[in-house]
Order: sequence, then structure tokens, then C-alpha cells
Amino acid sequence: WQFVTRNGMTYEQADKKRPIVCFGSFQDFLGTNENGGIKARNEWVHTTNWDLVIFDEYHFGAWRENAKKLFEQENEDNYDTLDLEAYKRDEADNAINETWLGITTDYFLFLSGTPFRAINSGEFIEDQIFNWTYSDEQREKENWGDKPDNPYLALPRMVMLTYRLPDDIQQIAKEGEFDEFDLNVFFSAKDTGRDAKFIYESYVQKWLDLIRGSHLPTTTDDLKLGQNKRPAMPFADMRLLNVLSHTFWFMPNVAACYAMRNLLQQPANSFYHDYHINVCAGSEAGIGLDALQPVRDSMDDPLHSKTITLSCGKLTTGVTVRPWTGIFMLRNLSSPETYFQAAFRVQSPWVEPGDDGSKIIMK
Repeated sequence: WQFVTRNGMTYEQADKKRPIVCFGSFQDFLGTNENGGIKARNEWVHTTNWDLVIFDEYHFGAWRENAKKLFEQENEDNYDTLDLEAYKRDEADNAINETWLGITTDYFLFLSGTPFRAINSGEFIEDQIFNWTYSDEQREKENWGDKPDNPYLALPRMVMLTYRLPDDIQQIAKEGEFDEFDLNVFFSAKDTGRDAKFIYESYVQKWLDLIRGSHLPTTTDDLKLGQNKRPAMPFADMRLLNVLSHTFWFMPNVAACYAMRNLLQQPANSFYHDYHINVCAGSEAGIGLDALQPVRDSMDDPLHSKTITLSCGKLTTGVTVRPWTGIFMLRNLSSPETYFQAAFRVQSPWVEPGDDGSKIIMK
């Protein structure tokens, strides 16, 4: 039997004209067999001249040999420790060198949600850059009007809040010639596991009281504002409390993650006992998806549960946890890439099917 398509071609002929899309990981395509050659399963990829090769997650504008550190780093807790300034200096602003990838193509497309260094370093000229940002999608969402099938409707609006801690809390973490408040000092901790403890535990306790609205401010500005005009605290103001059922706390290191869990579990913090505490740090949490599944499992039915996920690097890039609605930046960060990669974990759309078959936007 020879089946013929509507345009007269046989299925065999039509199959040869069908577009081919190949998805592969950076590590797999660059990985070699035991003899140092191309893996047998990837030979066809290297012998094909592709119409287009897309590099996803091109955060640092770097795909040369030294860039493997970004993708082969086993310790995800050290995500922000790569010396990017030194890397940029060593690469001499010439990070694009696709030839050693061993894949030929007519065109390359580089994608990144945080392309700051790639753009600033001059790797791409202006005509080669197309930007579509969070601001663009939010503008289009608002301008869609009453037209049906708004593709941006489920993309949550983000609100960024900054706080100045009261004097009696922040004073302990001021040091150095500029008398600056240092998050890494404030949340510094020792030991791990059940023995982990904050060095300035009483001050961190005051901070926990503050974000749930039970610590009276002592700054002059706050006192002038009055009781009804004080800043909205995450776990006190109903506008925030009602949406912050599942939050991500970005801590300085593994010890701080465990110290925070231990402090939240103390009797004095009964308010936080309604939240399941996930520690995604250290070797016990696993790597990659091994660290992700326990977080999802802890949420069970996210509409009827509350969780706090503590991490110092894991799950800050390339993962989607739909119920996350807020992130607390509780550490110093050396690069905008790390900051925004982590921040946009909470903008992932969350849509659930309704009883009538409709789609319900949860955040």
C-alpha cells in the first residue's frame, strides 16, 4: 500500500520535508565518549548543517571552554561565587566562539532573560539585539482590552518592595568604612543541621517579628508616619499576607538556611508553625530536580497549604514552582543576573482548570 497525502506526495516524501527540531543539553553535546570523540548518539547532530541553532539561557555571554563552570558546577549552593569580572577580563570581550561546539548552522540565536553582560560587553551590535522584557509583556497585557484570548493574561504582575530596618535591628550588622548594613553579616550563622544557629540570633528574631508586624519600629521616620501609615509588612498587611502562602527565602549560605529553619521552629515563632519549612541547601537536599520534588510534594494542595523554602543557590534558575508568590532577598549578590534569575522564579504563571472547563488564574 502507498498512502498519498492531499498534496499528492507519499507519506515517505512528506516525512522527508517535515521540519526537525532537536533539543540537547550543553553537557551532552560537548561530552565525549571514552576515547575522547563525539558520542555515537550525537554524531547525526554534528553531521547535519542546521538552519538555526539556539543557545538558551545565555546569561553571561559566554560559551567558550571556561564557561563550562557555569553549567558543570556541582555545588549549586555556590551559584553566585564565579568571579565574573575576572572571567570577562580573561575572555577579553570575545566570549562568542561557536566553532568549538562542533555544530554547523546558517544562523545562531542567543536567548536570555538576563543578558546584561552580553549586551554591555559589546558582543552584539545594536542591529543584532531584540528585547522583549517584563515591562513589554505587562504593557501588552493592559493594552489587550476586551479582546479574547489575551496571551499575557496569566503572567503575574510583580511588586518589588524595599525595607529599611529599624535602628535597633540593623545596628549589629553595620561595619566597614562606609557604615553600611550588611545582609551577609546580619544573617551569618555557624554549624549546620540541627546545630545551626545565627550568630546574632536575637536580632534575627526581631526581624522575624518585624515582618509579621509585631516589632515596633524605632526609626524616626517610622515614628513620624504614625500607626496607620507604617510600611506594609509581608506577614502583617492583609494585601500581602493573603498572597504570600508560598515564599522563597534567598539566604547567604547553607548554615544560614538551617539556622533559619531552626529558629522558625522555636516555640516563640508559633506564627510560622503553619508553614512547612523546606531547606534546599547542602548535600542532603540533592542536586537539580532531586531538590525540586520535595518542595512540590510539601505543597500538596497549594491552595490549602503554606510553605517557606530556604535556599542559598538551589532552585534559583531554570525551575518552575507555580505556587511561589514571593521571594525574600536576604543576602548580598554580586551580579544582576543572579538577582533577576532568582526574582523571576515567583513570576511563573499559575493556572488551574475550573469545574466548567475554564481556566482559573491563581496569581
